Amino acid sequence: MSDLHYIVRTPKITIENPPLLILLHGYGSNEEDLFSFAEELPEELLIVSPQAPLSMGFGSYAWYTINFDEINGKFSDLKEAKESVDKIALFVDVIKKKYNTDADQTFLLGFSQGAILSYSLSFFYPNKIQHVIALSGYINTELLPENISSEIKTDYYCSHGTVDQVLPIAWARNSKPFLEALKLNTEYSEYNVGHGVAPQNFYSFKKWITARLLPVKN
Repeated sequence: MSDLHYIVRTPKITIENPPLLILLHGYGSNEEDLFSFAEELPEELLIVSPQAPLSMGFGSYAWYTINFDEINGKFSDLKEAKESVDKIALFVDVIKKKYNTDADQTFLLGFSQGAILSYSLSFFYPNKIQHVIALSGYINTELLPENISSEIKTDYYCSHGTVDQVLPIAWARNSKPFLEALKLNTEYSEYNVGHGVAPQNFYSFKKWITARLLPVKN
């Protein structure tokens, strides 16, 4: 049983097995952050936004700790990160069962730290997720299995701000060649913003999601 707190937007139309979109917020945020997208996304989606497990106080949460020291600079707690990947994978299963979602229509949208974990989960749990939307994140190769399955069918939408001051765009630019080397369908775009989501970025990934929704079965 998953212990992640979450909020839900149910489909605006009646569907027996709705497609599922899970939102993973970034470091220092909470489940309300990306949920602001929900009202503008396709009406057939069941949209679920979990809260990360690590409290930072004052309504801020993290999926894993980011440490700072004078010798190593900034570095991630990879043990916590992998634990969160496993928690999210379990959460996906719980939500699929509870809401009887379409098993072949699961989207995972992550921002920043949430995007890093979205990539990671798609490799540790092949095909649990069909579609990944990774906003302002990158593929952390230290958070990948030793052997990547050749059976993965997941496709990826990746975007990043050209003036991102938190996660350098050079890191994000590695994502597309990495995924394409694995013969995975990938769309990559850049926007003239910092560590955030520009309006045109929102409409771009909304279009990408809509194009992947199967015809509604009432």
